[in-house]
Amino acid sequence: MGNMAKEITTLNNEQLLRVLNEAFAEEWLAYYQYWIGAKIMEGPMRASIESEFEEHAKEELEHAHWLAERIIQLGGTPILNPIDWDKMAKCKYLTPENPFNVELLKQNLASERCAIKRYQQICEMCHGKDFETFEISRKILHEELDHEQDWEDFLQDIEKQQEYAIEKIKSETKQ
Repeated sequence: MGNMAKEITTLNNEQLLRVLNEAFAEEWLAYYQYWIGAKIMEGPMRASIESEFEEHAKEELEHAHWLAERIIQLGGTPILNPIDWDKMAKCKYLTPENPFNVELLKQNLASERCAIKRYQQICEMCHGKDFETFEISRKILHEELDHEQDWEDFLQDIEKQQEYAIEKIKSETKQ
């Protein structure tokens, strides 16, 4: 970290680097969770959801990039061995054992909610103390909130489709 950067921050640098590395690990795990989910997915609206999973995977990878750059700027080293990602992450990788897209959406929704808490924590930690890290975490938080909304919308749309299909079947069997 540059001398002026050291003078203007009032944060414990070791603690900040630990939290940023945890978030870095979580972003890599989120990237893979989306990427592999897009490959194995089955179910209604698959093409649309697959496309969103691929887009979100790219965004998670971008988040990892921003975090790595910030960790280095602060004089730290991003986690070097992927084996350590799962050890460091508080938001865990959820293995997509069931390829049905509703199950994958629910897993990713849970992961996004964990990420939202993570970036809220970093924003609160850095607000007024480390403006650069605050801005990075605020930007990521914004995208994670958007991801949560995407998954809630898809789940609601699928539920509405199911309700419509059930009502249609009921009305056809009455005739």
